[in-house]
Amino acid sequence: MFEKEYDVIVVGAGHAGSEAAAAAANMGSSTLLITMNLQNIGQMSCNPAMGGIAKGQIVREIDALGGYSGIISDKTAIQFKMLNKSKGPAMWSPRVQSDRMRFSEEWRLMLEQTKNLYFYQEMVAGIMVEGDRIVGVKTSLGLEIKGKTVVLTNGTFLNGLIHIGEKQFGGGRAGEKAATGITKDLVDLGFDSGRMKTGTPPRVDGRSLDFSKMVVQPGDEHPEKFSYSDSTKPLTQQRDCHMSYTSPLVHEMLKEGFDRSPMFNGAIQSIGPRYCPSIEDKINRFADKDRHQLFVEPEGWNTVEYYINGFSTSLPEEVQFKALKQVEGFENVKFFRPGYAIEYDYFPPTQLKHTLETKLVSGLFFAGQINGTTGYEEAASQGLMAGINAHLKVKEQDPFILQRNEAYIGVLIDDLITKGTEEPYRMFTSRAEYRTLLRQDNADFRLTPRSHAIGLASDERLKKMEEKKESAQKFVNFFKETSVQPEEINPILESNNSASVKQSDKMFKVFSRPEIGMDDMRKLSAVEEFIQVNNIDHEVLTQAEIQVKYAGYIEKEKNNADKLNRLEGIKIPVNFDYSRLKSLSFEAKEKLSAIQPATVSQASRISGVSPNDISVLLVYMGR
Repeated sequence: MFEKEYDVIVVGAGHAGSEAAAAAANMGSSTLLITMNLQNIGQMSCNPAMGGIAKGQIVREIDALGGYSGIISDKTAIQFKMLNKSKGPAMWSPRVQSDRMRFSEEWRLMLEQTKNLYFYQEMVAGIMVEGDRIVGVKTSLGLEIKGKTVVLTNGTFLNGLIHIGEKQFGGGRAGEKAATGITKDLVDLGFDSGRMKTGTPPRVDGRSLDFSKMVVQPGDEHPEKFSYSDSTKPLTQQRDCHMSYTSPLVHEMLKEGFDRSPMFNGAIQSIGPRYCPSIEDKINRFADKDRHQLFVEPEGWNTVEYYINGFSTSLPEEVQFKALKQVEGFENVKFFRPGYAIEYDYFPPTQLKHTLETKLVSGLFFAGQINGTTGYEEAASQGLMAGINAHLKVKEQDPFILQRNEAYIGVLIDDLITKGTEEPYRMFTSRAEYRTLLRQDNADFRLTPRSHAIGLASDERLKKMEEKKESAQKFVNFFKETSVQPEEINPILESNNSASVKQSDKMFKVFSRPEIGMDDMRKLSAVEEFIQVNNIDHEVLTQAEIQVKYAGYIEKEKNNADKLNRLEGIKIPVNFDYSRLKSLSFEAKEKLSAIQPATVSQASRISGVSPNDISVLLVYMGR
């Protein structure tokens, strides 16, 4: 029925599990993906969208590494938006509205076409450990399946408890049962566990809404896409989203149910995502605001089901319904299903290495919400990294670790294992100190060569990236080497309220001005001729413009990153005894002993470890 022993067993087929299974299998490991329901692979449990602020950068990074999320997002998108275009390129973030049903279907179809990947539908009820090493998993039917490594990606299913008003019932998400047994096994092995919560809004019947009373939210006029590969194309047709607002009357109606809200009556003790609060939490915390935005998002091309983004709630269903009817455009609303909150087990991620392997059990990896994160993109990126490192562990090869200056994924994982998290962790651009380097437009430059070197990104991916990089550099060199005469450039400068020039100057210098964009430079015949002769596409145009206009910022961040990498190169011995260093503060000894950082750089990012403590460490390490 099963292979004698799999290289990698992945438990759970959400975003983390699907990416983990794909990565391990594509690298050559015999991989078994076990899930409670094969119909729900890659399920979008909450909002039908991928990307967004910082999350869009993560999807691009997953794609550059050879993961599937970008391709599937492109294939199933119904709307594309590049967010933050009014700001600098470090802040630009792609986002798609997705067709929920097609997204899950496309995930399953792509996984089924992945060599070395096998499937089994059942609940995993425990793990098998010999000494300090994982050897497999046990199912609810009592089957024992052997594996050299195991990746746990249980999402919200570990002892999941759903709340709607005063009603409670076990479940991993609406309509699906919770997973039991794994938490007990892990706690018995010495792992610390905790509880977190998340929530979701009601889904409604679009036929019952009056969109004429709402603000239309269209996609971009010239949509782009996530994947760097040629296997997907930008959208030629899009579906609109809409926006409406709550009101003081809506807030008053919601407050009527607060005494029965699990958020306020003590039924929910765990912490929810601060940056995605429920509607009752928003009303409570921001009492001075008399309205909140609601985004009305279609769930697909052809379905009438809509997702009410901004109205996440666990209030009694009749309170949800009564209040939502008072929102403009929702006067005749019909519910498909009410919103709810869900509590679930997680394991503080300071118990992990940078590879996402647990420190306690060799060969056991955690990815996704089990590590205290929230969001499809955060989960998918962890799954990808865990799948890669599970494969490398089996093949006895060096681990694959991304640094903070290499990827948002590196920032995410380093934050988790160095600082831990007591609330659902969500990625933001502000978390990355090198965000000018970690842009959404250059993820392939940063990561495809590294992924290709370990056997995941294909030869075609690498070749395409190298051609794009060469083309962009050639274009930048053209601007550096080519002069422009005052009579050519001054009319363009004056039309943009930029000071005119008195003598010829290099195009690079003129283009560096903040008022001047690529469209302005293309008015110069020499520039347009270069573009046409060299067949330069939109990606290269964007890349060249960023490299010219932000050259100073990019160089400064590279220098700062080089300093960081010098500290990254100073390794700390495994299981180092910090009590030997008398000059360390008590708090530093406590934190360093608990987290066991791999490098001095990681140690410097631990809360409670001071610059003086780092100096003591450097002296001991002979630096």
